[in-house]
Amino acid sequence: MGTKTADETGATTGAEATTDEEKTGATDLTKTDEVTKTEAAAEAEAGTDADDLDEELEPVVAEGPTGVGQGAGAVVSAALGVVSLTGGWISTIAAARETLIGQLGTSSTANVATQVKEVYGDAWKTTALWAGLFALAALIVGAVVLARPAFGTPGKPQAVWIKSVAWGGVALGVIGLLLAVLKYTDFLLGLPSAS
Repeated sequence: MGTKTADETGATTGAEATTDEEKTGATDLTKTDEVTKTEAAAEAEAGTDADDLDEELEPVVAEGPTGVGQGAGAVVSAALGVVSLTGGWISTIAAARETLIGQLGTSSTANVATQVKEVYGDAWKTTALWAGLFALAALIVGAVVLARPAFGTPGKPQAVWIKSVAWGGVALGVIGLLLAVLKYTDFLLGLPSAS
C-alpha cells in the first residue's frame, strides 16, 4: 500500500494520489470504452439482423409439382366453356361452308321446305355440333384438372383458385353441352315449318 501525504496547499501526494486530470482522463477512458462496447454490440446486432434478413430473403424451393399445369388446364376449360356458349370462328366458318354446300346442292326448282333445310337447317346443326364439341372439351379438361390431385403428390392440396376456375369450366361445359343438344335436336330455336 502506498502512503498518502498532504502538502501545505491541501493537495494529496503519494502513490494513491490522483489529480483532477487523472480522474477526468480515467473517466473519459471508461466512457470511451463503454461507447465502443455499445457501438460494437449495435454493429454485431445489426450484422445479425442483416444475416437473418438474408436468410429470410433466400428463395424457398417448393417440393413437387407447382400446379402451373393444373392452373393452365383450369383456364383452358373455362375458355372452352365460354366458346361453347358464344360460338367461335370455327363454328362460324363451318356453318358458312354448310350454307354454301346447301345452296350449291339445292336446285332452284326445289320446294321451300327443302331449300330451308339444306341452306339453313344444316348450317344450324353444324353450329350446334361445334358448340357441343367445345362444351365437351371444356367438361373433360375441367374434370381432369379436378381429378388430378387424386393422382399427384399425397398431402399437397390443390390451390383454391384452380378448383374454382376448373369448376367454372365444368359448369360452362355442362350448360354448353345441354344447349348444343337442344339446338341440334331442334327443341330449342328449331327451324320454322315451310308448308
